[in-house]
Amino acid sequence: MTSSSKDPLADLDPFDIFDTEAARLDRHFSRLDDEGWNRPSRCAGWSVRDVLGHLAGEELYNHACLDGDLEGFSATLRREGVADGFNGFNDWCVRRRRDVPVQEVLQEWRRANGETRERMRALGRDAELQTMAGPYPVGLQTFHYGSEYATHADDVGAPVPDAEADERAWWRAEVAAFVLEEQGSAVQVERTAEQIWVHAFGASEQMPVSTFVEATVGRLPDDTPLDRRLRVVLRCLA
Repeated sequence: MTSSSKDPLADLDPFDIFDTEAARLDRHFSRLDDEGWNRPSRCAGWSVRDVLGHLAGEELYNHACLDGDLEGFSATLRREGVADGFNGFNDWCVRRRRDVPVQEVLQEWRRANGETRERMRALGRDAELQTMAGPYPVGLQTFHYGSEYATHADDVGAPVPDAEADERAWWRAEVAAFVLEEQGSAVQVERTAEQIWVHAFGASEQMPVSTFVEATVGRLPDDTPLDRRLRVVLRCLA
């Protein structure tokens, strides 16, 4: 989306966003009973507790980035026989926690994620973090984490108060538009009044902000009337 600022995300605080979405997930998880934990999530093949297992497990990677120890992270995966890149890692994280009492997994996630958020904030927006994709600004990585947490909060049905919904949808749209540009995507994205206009491969569409966000995280229902080419090219955060 176009912006008068050199940095289109300059008006957003990635650390506050990450804290807010982590708190939303924590509140929701804290209220679940056995039935709630075992409900299917929007992540294919994963229950709500599987999403928690994924969040807890990926802190191994987050801490490896913070510690500058990606070699140790990779060695752990080799030792555990984990293949297929991050898909294999995600599956391993979930599987190894399915037989652990859910309250233990919840406490693991709280501790590890609390440390991640504290350390990211302490480093500051402009510091660099070692990632599997190479050095990357801490602030931008935190936007990615916040976006992922917002997506998973929706995946597990964590409530979003009406007073927060519009602002939340817009920051997610701004982050997604930035990521599309960063990735060199062929899609053109413009904000038009209260909607988002997108264009690629000769196809154009104007859509609600919420639809744009769901497209960028790969959560659009199959029956959503959107050109298949746009659906594919918009997916950038999942």
